[in-house]
Amino acid sequence: MSEEPKKEAPKAEKKVKRGKKEEVKKAGFAANIEEGLEVQPARLKLRYRKEIVPGLMKDLNLKNPMQVPRLEKIVVNMGLGEAISNNKLLESAVDQLGALTGQRPVVTKSRKAIANFKLRENQSIGAMVTLRGDRMYEFLDRLINVALPRVRDFKGISPKAFDGRGNYTLGVREQIIFPEINYDQIEKVKGLNVSIVTTAGNDERALALLKAFGVPFRS
Repeated sequence: MSEEPKKEAPKAEKKVKRGKKEEVKKAGFAANIEEGLEVQPARLKLRYRKEIVPGLMKDLNLKNPMQVPRLEKIVVNMGLGEAISNNKLLESAVDQLGALTGQRPVVTKSRKAIANFKLRENQSIGAMVTLRGDRMYEFLDRLINVALPRVRDFKGISPKAFDGRGNYTLGVREQIIFPEINYDQIEKVKGLNVSIVTTAGNDERALALLKAFGVPFRS
């Protein structure tokens, strides 16, 4: 008897499958999500809507929820002066930033040449990631509850690192405090800066916002 020919999947179904694969690829470093798994909003995002907004309206004496300060973006930057003579350091920095933020970093370049440092104009000197939306909240959640508690003799962060407009910058000396970084695979311990940009407009409101999120400031 002759075998029946195999039926091909409809073209529309093939396009749907291909579309799902493309969506997973777009997710970048966070592409290890099982197909069909419902994506939930970030935990801190839900907490902001349900708890932080009503709490800050009361504490700051605000009448409209739209007046409540909120997070706008988080910028994670890793500067690498040594990358001038060692390109592998830059490559590893890009991989590490991608691993701990879930987003592909952008390579930063020098704006002008400095002869004393053997630096040429437009030379790669670091990597940077700008986080918004759920990834921003997820990164802040990991920073507060996982990374910072792993700092040796941690007693909280300084409340004096605001810029006067409601934005806060935190310096991290070692990237290995993030569990996403494999200590055995890094060539050199490097520091990074985390800038939290808010819509607060002033330091007092920004401090209240970050405290509500659970950022551990020193008393």
